[in-house]
Amino acid sequence: MSKKCIDLVKKKFGDAVLSSHSRLGNDNVEVDRDSIIEILTYLRDDEATKMNFCRAITATDYLNREPRFEVVYVLYSMELKHQLVVRVPLQSNDVKIDSAHEIWGCANWIEREVFDMYGIIFNNHPDLRRVLLYDEFEGYPLRKDYETQKSQPRTELLARERDAVEEFYEFVKEQPAHGSREEV
Repeated sequence: MSKKCIDLVKKKFGDAVLSSHSRLGNDNVEVDRDSIIEILTYLRDDEATKMNFCRAITATDYLNREPRFEVVYVLYSMELKHQLVVRVPLQSNDVKIDSAHEIWGCANWIEREVFDMYGIIFNNHPDLRRVLLYDEFEGYPLRKDYETQKSQPRTELLARERDAVEEFYEFVKEQPAHGSREEV
């Protein structure tokens, strides 16, 4: 069925489809970023596709090639029971793509995660800011060129830091274990 979706997208959007493949139930279509919103809306609304569920939005970093990044949309039709992966290549010097938050509400948070981890900018996003890391964090940790030993700026903590050993002694050691001889 998803092979049919690929054929429908190719027929309707022609030049916007850069490549596609369908192997072992893994159906992918690579499209131009300028047409992404139109293609995603078509896949959601068309009676033959009915891709009403956005399972995931993520990115891929291919460090030593251009286009370096791909934004990946995993779409599923709950009614027709088929899946399609839509990929959008992005150059390393231009990591902007239109937001899909108006097509699927869940895209709002998922796009924030992709921004936070990869630095992909989603145009027209209502609240594009870090969601997993703190605001002062420098860089994007899932990029292949991110220095894993990089020192990050310290921030003032709003509460005292937790000490697991101290908590263990305070809450566990000083109280007899439930069912122990000391409890009696």
